[in-house]
Amino acid sequence: MKQRFIKILAFGILLSSNLQAQTFNNLFRTKDRQDNLEDFDLKKFSYGFYLAANNFDYKMVLNPIFGMDGNQNLVESKSTYSFGAGLIGKMRLNEFLDLRIEPGLHFVQRDLTFNTFEHNSQYSGGTNYNLPFDPITNPSDEQINKVVKSTYIDIPILLEVHGDRWYNSRPYAAAGINYLVNLQSNQTSTSDNLLNTFRSTTHNFGWSAEIGIQLYFSRFKLTPAIRGTFFTNNELVSDNATTQPYWTPAISTLQSRAFMLVLKFE
Repeated sequence: MKQRFIKILAFGILLSSNLQAQTFNNLFRTKDRQDNLEDFDLKKFSYGFYLAANNFDYKMVLNPIFGMDGNQNLVESKSTYSFGAGLIGKMRLNEFLDLRIEPGLHFVQRDLTFNTFEHNSQYSGGTNYNLPFDPITNPSDEQINKVVKSTYIDIPILLEVHGDRWYNSRPYAAAGINYLVNLQSNQTSTSDNLLNTFRSTTHNFGWSAEIGIQLYFSRFKLTPAIRGTFFTNNELVSDNATTQPYWTPAISTLQSRAFMLVLKFE
């Protein structure tokens, strides 16, 4: 069994190396090289789709009274990996510039941890910043840990700048603006974090920057790219006025940021 496993592993490595060598030779060989899709980028309009592996996180500015204990942050954000997909529409502007619109759907989950209960209970008598409240002395796990699920409809408009083709490849960089709709924002919900409902804004704006390389095959163009998307508006929706200041009062600003590995097919 061990010898068979070693033979299978060796065969897999050999096959993988052979495929990688063939792909490299087909794309970048200089002798008897065939240029793939020579007229593809001369089209005024072209279309495609993309798949994305995402890492979404929150950039937070904490309230120095309710969100911090000295230099210790009382609220923490943990990012998770997720996925997305979308469509591509491209308009050629000139030899070096393209205008792209790439509407997509991203499924996101983030975890927020509030270590605010012991610290903020000292303000239960009321201060200039909050009304008196009944402190929660034994918070449940759901009150401390908030699982924030979001589904974003992302509509970026990107201006792409690319260089000349080098054999069957072409590097590029792109940047633009985003309009994003969070379908799971709970913005209009009357419940808040006291009832385990985290609320954020539905309509959001941001900007994106992207770099990648376009690879030309005989039948399609494949583009692996890295994209960063950064929200510009504050997504936080405050808890109700009668809710204890353990959750949203601890946060002054909440903004999403995402890093994506994108595979585009055109």
